[in-house]
Amino acid sequence: MNYKIAVLGTGNVATHLVPALEQAGHTVTEVYGRDILAASKVCDKVYVAEAKDDLDFSESEARLFILAVSDSAISEIADEIILPEDSILVHTSGTIPLSILGYSSASYTGILYPLQTFSKGREIDFDDVPFLVESEDQETLQHLKKVAKSLSNQVYVVKSKDRLALHVAAVFASNFTNHMLRLSEEIMGRQGLDFEMLKPLIIESISKSLDIGAKRAQTGPAIRGDYSTLDNHFQFLNYNEQVAEIYRLISQDIIDVN
Repeated sequence: MNYKIAVLGTGNVATHLVPALEQAGHTVTEVYGRDILAASKVCDKVYVAEAKDDLDFSESEARLFILAVSDSAISEIADEIILPEDSILVHTSGTIPLSILGYSSASYTGILYPLQTFSKGREIDFDDVPFLVESEDQETLQHLKKVAKSLSNQVYVVKSKDRLALHVAAVFASNFTNHMLRLSEEIMGRQGLDFEMLKPLIIESISKSLDIGAKRAQTGPAIRGDYSTLDNHFQFLNYNEQVAEIYRLISQDIIDVN
């Protein structure tokens, strides 16, 4: 079943989701953005979508309206949007509960959350992106599952409280891991060393953790109880007290849980 869908947002998620929806056979009717030029750029990725910078969708042909906006903007837009009868309004947030859409003009509400990191200019294969869906209305839930399954091979029905836990875990697995890599880049750059030397180690470390589990894959001076090396590292990092403290806290946590 193919749907007519309006997408509200012009950020990373919307930029990837709009063409993916069209490729899956759906029709993107409108793209909303506070900046009409940004909305137009997203529309350029598909055939018939209209760029909008107002929230009156009362004459829209869309049935499904997707809020692919920042968490802080969801409540305001949900309260202000004017929707046609029998419409479904969903958001794509990993942390915001379904209840935030309760005061909208939508007939039905839900969640359509793609569990992936998105960056403009970097292609994503949606086939392997897990989609988490939720709705209190069973018919709406079936519609969301159909849309999600048209995009991905991995679709899960997950309640808001569990989605929050999953999002926290995702921050540790993705955002925090990326931040550690950034710190590694800075340390290497400060010494005039090529970060390329670390890439085989990074690839093997992630691959091993996924293969045998992170707890079994853990290596390094902290798990060995090598306090001499830990102290040397800590002293080396004294040029940046904040980074040194991050090193100390993480090393101590590895010691404590192993």
